[in-house]
Amino acid sequence: MAFSVVMPALEMAQETGKLLAWRKQEGDRVSKGEPLLEIETDKAVVEVEAPADGILAGITAVEGADIPVGQTIAWIVAPGEVPPVETPSTAPAARAGTQTKSRPSPISPAEGAPSLAPVSNAKISPKARRLAKEFGVDLASVRGSGAGGEILASDIQAAASSMGASDAAASDAGAITGMAPTVEVPTTIGRIMAERTTNSWTTVPHFFVSREIDAASLNQFRAQVAGAIEQSHSVRITHTDVLTALVSRVLLKHPRLNASWSAEGIRLHQRVDMGIAIAVDDGVVAAVIRNAHIATLRQIAAQRHDLSERARAGKLRPSDISDATFTITNLGMYKVDQFSAIITPPQSAVLAVGAIADRVVAIQGQAQVRPMMTLTVSCDHRVADGARAALFLEDLADAIREPAKLLG
Repeated sequence: MAFSVVMPALEMAQETGKLLAWRKQEGDRVSKGEPLLEIETDKAVVEVEAPADGILAGITAVEGADIPVGQTIAWIVAPGEVPPVETPSTAPAARAGTQTKSRPSPISPAEGAPSLAPVSNAKISPKARRLAKEFGVDLASVRGSGAGGEILASDIQAAASSMGASDAAASDAGAITGMAPTVEVPTTIGRIMAERTTNSWTTVPHFFVSREIDAASLNQFRAQVAGAIEQSHSVRITHTDVLTALVSRVLLKHPRLNASWSAEGIRLHQRVDMGIAIAVDDGVVAAVIRNAHIATLRQIAAQRHDLSERARAGKLRPSDISDATFTITNLGMYKVDQFSAIITPPQSAVLAVGAIADRVVAIQGQAQVRPMMTLTVSCDHRVADGARAALFLEDLADAIREPAKLLG
């Protein structure tokens, strides 16, 4: 029995996906769950897994193609089996870089969109891969400056500049300056991020509530627990991990902040799937920690570390970035004291975390220096009001003052 490989959809608003790379070639044997191809969707660069065991056959899309969601781009068949034939009445309309024949067959770069630049043995970020193709940079000649020798976009830009890339390419990469302004064309992720944040800001009635909280107990708890967990399980515990555990448990008392606005009404989620904002080359992606309200600190840290590594390597799966019920975004590591975040619909709230810094505060009428942090919750006023947001921050402040009560 043949299994179709289709361009997946992460949500209803997605219309197309960009095929970045095939991990397997025509005729290769594949196993169910094995990475099969790499695509750029509305949200991120993700890996698509093989839906079944068998032989990859009938590839109809080339790397670099923009493909409609739901379109079949290949088949997985049994040995000796012929891929099904799509009839004109059922085959989707071909897009740039795709092609449908009476019997699907591989398309060479000469027949469609150009293939990606040659890949060296070093790791390479998705943005660097695209820039290498655009500027004609041979990846085998580039020394990566990232962790573990990873090739970054800045490495490609430097290589393009040194090899005398065209003025247009160099200008796009920021390699030359002049009197005229340069224009940086956004990637698919950047463009979709711009569209979605604009849509959220203009259609969701945002309001913001901030609270300054003493983080001394949070620091102490993290130091104590982190040492024990890191020693026994080799997993680093961050402030974001501790906050994820605390926030997810506090949300159980405040269901309106762990909810979604819909045409039918307000959907109250029974579990907390926590979105964690992660900075990548092309912007920010929110990877999801599942069942954060019952996960241990070690489990949260392990998930967060794995998601962060794969996000920066462009290896997230569709399931990694879908259906979060609440989001935390932390800019404390960038020394940002306070900021307000934009909600990701259909979520009803997002928590912005500022840096922990020593400040002079009044305690029982006396000036003291304490490690303080500012938390700002952005809420959808259709779902929650100011009083609900304030009570949520009050309970969260209590949890941060005594984290052991919730986390043990």
